[in-house]
Amino acid sequence: MPTLPTMRGHRLIRAALAGAGLVAGLLCCLPVTAGDLVRADVERRFPPPLHVGEKLRDLPAWPLTSELQPDAGPVGYAFESIDLAPIPGFEGTPINLLVAIDAGGKFMDVEVLRQHEPVFLGGLGPLPLQDFVRQYQGKSLKQDITVSSTYGNTRAEGGGNRVVLDGVAKATASVRIVNQSVLAASLAVARARLGFADPGSGAPAAVPKPQPFAAMDLAALIRRGYVQRLSLSNADVEKLFAGSEGAGSDAQALDKPDDLFVEVYVAYLNAPGIGRNLLGDAAWARFRSYLTDERPAFWIATRGRYALVDEAFVPGTPPPRLALLQNELPIELRDANRDYARLPAPGELTSALILTAPAHAGLDPGRPMEFRFSVSRARGMILPVVTQKQITLRYTPPAELFDYPPRPLPEWLQAWQGRLPDLLVIGAALLLLCAALLRPRWIALKPRRLFWFRSGFLAFTLAYIGWYAQGQLSIVQITGAVKSLAAGAGLKSFLYDPVSLLLIAFTLVSLAVWGRGTFCGWLCPFGALQEFVAQLAGALRLPQWHLPPRLARLLARGRYAILALLVGSAALAPAAAERMVEIEPFKTAITVGFQREWPFLLWAGGLLLAGAFVYKFFCRFVCPLGAALTLGGRLRRWNWLPRIEACGQPCQKCRNTCRYDAILPGGAIDYDECFECLDCVGIYHDIRRCGPQRLQAARGRPVEFRRRR
Repeated sequence: MPTLPTMRGHRLIRAALAGAGLVAGLLCCLPVTAGDLVRADVERRFPPPLHVGEKLRDLPAWPLTSELQPDAGPVGYAFESIDLAPIPGFEGTPINLLVAIDAGGKFMDVEVLRQHEPVFLGGLGPLPLQDFVRQYQGKSLKQDITVSSTYGNTRAEGGGNRVVLDGVAKATASVRIVNQSVLAASLAVARARLGFADPGSGAPAAVPKPQPFAAMDLAALIRRGYVQRLSLSNADVEKLFAGSEGAGSDAQALDKPDDLFVEVYVAYLNAPGIGRNLLGDAAWARFRSYLTDERPAFWIATRGRYALVDEAFVPGTPPPRLALLQNELPIELRDANRDYARLPAPGELTSALILTAPAHAGLDPGRPMEFRFSVSRARGMILPVVTQKQITLRYTPPAELFDYPPRPLPEWLQAWQGRLPDLLVIGAALLLLCAALLRPRWIALKPRRLFWFRSGFLAFTLAYIGWYAQGQLSIVQITGAVKSLAAGAGLKSFLYDPVSLLLIAFTLVSLAVWGRGTFCGWLCPFGALQEFVAQLAGALRLPQWHLPPRLARLLARGRYAILALLVGSAALAPAAAERMVEIEPFKTAITVGFQREWPFLLWAGGLLLAGAFVYKFFCRFVCPLGAALTLGGRLRRWNWLPRIEACGQPCQKCRNTCRYDAILPGGAIDYDECFECLDCVGIYHDIRRCGPQRLQAARGRPVEFRRRR
């Protein structure tokens, strides 16, 4: 191949650097979304009849009131997701969204305020993401909201409460993270202000299952565990107040310590075997017609000298002496305030109420909960000192009454489930590649066989891994990891992109076995595209320029400077890093398939054009990801490419054939520059192409060559 004069090479690199500077300047001029909101910004988005109040002190949210409901209090809340759920995006920086929910937990609006996702900054542009978040409007936090995937049929599973939002092709991981940000932030507000409870284990709530009715009295219900009770004597309660101001202030308790203070009964009323027996047929029918939204209801009764409510209790309100907790979170219980609730207490019971929890509260009726009853004592006549203690009944509903739906998979695991076919296909391809690299002789021995195998695998890498499965690894994954770790957010966002995570894991292992060439030579979609451009250039007989070794080494060192600049910027100046990573054309050429603005197209096309004349120009002289993998390749444990004493001394066949300049004059392999094309392996094993072996064969005395280590 002809060699450029050194001066001409310098002119070439100066022109390339000037072009890079021009493109970088154009990229930096592109607009960047910025800014968190103040109250005035929110007011512009919610005009009258809505009014935006001051941001709450205990919760980063703005209450929304309405002129149409002046006495209703807040009819909704607006908040920024980054204040409540700063989940790192694919690029490492949290996505910020303005979310508004009404008092019932329905989404009023979701708007993208700030995002740094590479696929939306350029590439697809912001419009697909804006269209995606519009789908939340009218949906409810009470629904199971998930995101569909191009690669899996999410709609095939789930019950009637499931809502599946249309995803965005080529941005599956990013929109899943958006969904998690919206839901996590909204649930935080709903739990703090709307009475939503924490889902605890994350499993769907248990559902009462139909059972044949069997008539039972209260004693039988207690024996079956359908009604559970707690009994305390006067002495037991006196022990609660021991050491407090209330100790010894109850004369009746001191006089008759063994007498009953209170016996509390609790039952889950929605189960027909319980409710019908406790209420009777007529009251049960009225009860069922009242609870049309299936809100959890409980029958609470007391016996003894301490009642559940006193004379000051207002029907229809929460009993002041009772609190319900599940997973350590309070859930409001309210008196049903219906005629059938005024039931005469059977037997010796002193009070009986039907109490209901809000349907949206998140209470799971099939799992344990705590009913806490407050007991107060006052000492002194003027400004008495009030001491309050709690009696706790731990209620565990009988499992036989419920069906327990399985716990849904986490969002990231659903992403893996949806991509399972792609993971299997790519996994099979990786196994094939391992077999070829572990035993390369048969593949490499015949040049034509190696050409078709390599071309076929690279076509799979480009079309399937790159354009279809969106598995192009990128420097963005390194800078994103640096940002996430610097912010203390961890690397959980990587779980949302299973294809990339599989390739990352394989590449890390391959660095220790073969070095950087496994990814750069076989698994990089843009690298494969460059190789096909080089093949086309050869077919068109374009001149191939071979840079002088000194100039090539100088340019190769530039990759490390670019890598250091990007990693440093990611840690210290993240906004600048977002623009500088565009030196990598992967998003333009692979992720969005050249559907971008002209500065990006000019840069990607210019690099491919350079690769038509200087073999794999970008990979060898510019790529920061390649520089990082080269450093990782120092972990390689074996010199796995075969060499013999005659290589380079005097034979230069492999060195002159290598288009990567990865073979040193002495015959040794420079693994930092090797792309594992296997050309030298084929020459080594082919007596017709290996000069020393051919010479010995011609002399009629084959010689065993001692392999270099």
